[in-house]
Amino acid sequence: MPIRPFTLAVTDAQLSDLHQRLRNSRLPDALKPDSWEDGTNSAFLQRLLEHWCNHFDWRDQERRINQLPQFMTEVNGQAIHFLHQRGKGHKPMPLVITHGWPGSFLEMEQLLPLLTDPAAHGGDAADAFDVVVPSLPGYGCSPAPTQAGISSRQIAALWKALMGQLGYGRFGAQGGDIGAGVSMWLARDHQPQIIGAHLNYIPGSYRPPLGAGQDALSEKEQDFLGRSSHFAATEGAYAALQSTKPQTLAFALADSPLGLAAWIVEKFHAWVDHPDDLEQVLSFDTLLTDIALYWFSGNVQASLRLYKENRQNPLTFKPGERVAPPLGVTLFPKELPMPPRSWVARVFDVHRWEHAAHGGHFAALEQPQILAEEVRAFFRPLRG
Repeated sequence: MPIRPFTLAVTDAQLSDLHQRLRNSRLPDALKPDSWEDGTNSAFLQRLLEHWCNHFDWRDQERRINQLPQFMTEVNGQAIHFLHQRGKGHKPMPLVITHGWPGSFLEMEQLLPLLTDPAAHGGDAADAFDVVVPSLPGYGCSPAPTQAGISSRQIAALWKALMGQLGYGRFGAQGGDIGAGVSMWLARDHQPQIIGAHLNYIPGSYRPPLGAGQDALSEKEQDFLGRSSHFAATEGAYAALQSTKPQTLAFALADSPLGLAAWIVEKFHAWVDHPDDLEQVLSFDTLLTDIALYWFSGNVQASLRLYKENRQNPLTFKPGERVAPPLGVTLFPKELPMPPRSWVARVFDVHRWEHAAHGGHFAALEQPQILAEEVRAFFRPLRG
C-alpha cells in the first residue's frame, strides 16, 4: 500500500447505532454515587452521558480531526495510520512520537505545532522537528493486527520501517505510557537509526539486570519497587485484567459505549493532574472524542490485548547489556510510580532527567508547552 492521505469518516449508521445504545444505557447502583473510591464516579458518568447524548457533536470533532495531516500506509503487512507534519526551520530533526492507552494520536494535537514550528510559538526555529505520530495497531484509525505476537517490540520495528518509507534514515523517538516502551525498544533494537529517545514515563515492565554481579539496590530503588507494588495492589486491576484475559473484558466494552467510557474515564481521573475536578483540565468534549475513537474503531479487543503481548515480551535486559542512544526523561508530578535515575542508568545512557512543575500521565494533552520545551532541550545538543 503506497502512502496516501487519510480522512476519518464515521458513517451515519455508526452514529445512529451509538446514539441508540447510549439512550438504552443502564447504570448500576452505587453505594457512593459521588465517590471514585470503588471506581468510576456514578454521578460524573451520568453527567458525561447526558453531555454525550444531548450536546456532543461528533461531526464537529471529525471536521477538526480531518484538518490534521493524516496518512495511511502498509508496513510489513500491517496497515498504519499516522500524522506527518514537516518542520519549519533549518534541517528539522525527524521525530516519531508514540501514544499509549487509553489515549490516541489526538494527544499530540497541541504538541504538533509547538515542535514543527517552534519559532511561531516563542521558540527557536533551530529546534524544529519533522513529526510523525503513528496510531498503535488496533488503536484509533490503525487496523488491528491479524495475528498474535505484536508487542511494543514488534511495533518499534514497524515504526523503524515506517520512518524509512518516509525517507528518514535516522530519527529521534518520544513517548509516554505504551509509547515509552516502544521508544525504549527502538533505542535498544535499532541503535544505529536512533538519534536519542525522550520519555515522560518508564514502563513498569522495564527491569535492568539485578542480582549477582550487579550493584545492590539503592534506598531510592527499593522505595520505587515498594511504590510500584503498592500501585499494582491498589490501582492495577485494569492492567492485570488486560494483560491476562483481555478478550473477556472486550465483550463488555465492545457492546456498551457507556461501559467503555467508564473504563477509560477512571484512568483520566486518576492519572491527570487536576484539583479534584477533571473538567478543569480536560473538557467533556475532549474526553468523549478520545472515547469515541475507541468505539468507532471497533478494535477494543486489540487495544486491550497489547497489554498481554507486552507482559509476554517484557523489557528485560541481560547482565552487561547497554543501550547507546542518549535517553532523556521528564517526570511529571501526577505520573504513575517512576523510578530514580539510577534505575534507568543501569542500562541506558541518561543525558537528561528533569522534574516538571505540573502535569500527569497524559503530558502532551495536559501540558503540551512544558513537554515541547523538554523535548527541544533534550534533542538540542544531539542535532547535526
